[in-house]
Amino acid sequence: MRLKDKVAIITGGGSGIGRAAALLFAAEGAKLCLVDRDEAGVNETAAAIVAKGGVAITRVSDVGEVGSADRDAAAALDQFGRIDALYCGAGFSVGGTVLTTKPEDWEAVFRANVGGTWLWARAVAPAMKAQGGGSIVTTASQLALAGGSGNVAYIAAKGAILSLTRTMAVDFAPDRIRVNAVVPGAIDTPMLQRSFRRKADPEAAKQASISRHPLGRLGRPEEVAEAILFLASDAASFTTGTTLAVDGGWLAG
Repeated sequence: MRLKDKVAIITGGGSGIGRAAALLFAAEGAKLCLVDRDEAGVNETAAAIVAKGGVAITRVSDVGEVGSADRDAAAALDQFGRIDALYCGAGFSVGGTVLTTKPEDWEAVFRANVGGTWLWARAVAPAMKAQGGGSIVTTASQLALAGGSGNVAYIAAKGAILSLTRTMAVDFAPDRIRVNAVVPGAIDTPMLQRSFRRKADPEAAKQASISRHPLGRLGRPEEVAEAILFLASDAASFTTGTTLAVDGGWLAG
């Protein structure tokens, strides 16, 4: 088991990639603290873990709210005594160009995606440093590297996360805290389906996205979860500051 006796926190654990990562981490022996603002979703994930003999606690929180990460990290420490891994999976998009994106939507996207990543890294780093190390995995996007249309706030936020990841990797290296980013392509999640529904022709938007992947399909959350597990585990003990693309060949094509 690749995470036996490890403690992991997963934000966005109520659905999509976060849920897939939570289920995989639990199967690999981790004890979990799952964070999501969707109470029903995060409780459903935890129940699935417990039903298979795993250990999971939940926290219903907005990751972009100042103070929430500190409270939830403290709860995890009280319950488990340590924090070995953090996966920052929470985030959302609203769509829009520079001209059509409302200022409040821009702020909300950055607050959740970039702010949530920063606040959570800030919350767990002291505990990881005290115990001699840990692993933080952030979530970027292939669009942050390739660019894209009609989703300016989200793509800009994901680019900021890549820069934040590299900077944290250098800053935390002396403390043996590794920081890496997973870079998913178009993954079949509720968030992606919502983005398709914002288009005039959702099915055409879906097919256009599929056509951008040389492998000829959307990715599955479980496929990204395997990459996150690698980065969080000791198998990646000499890996920090990197971006691991799970994108069906999008960036190569």
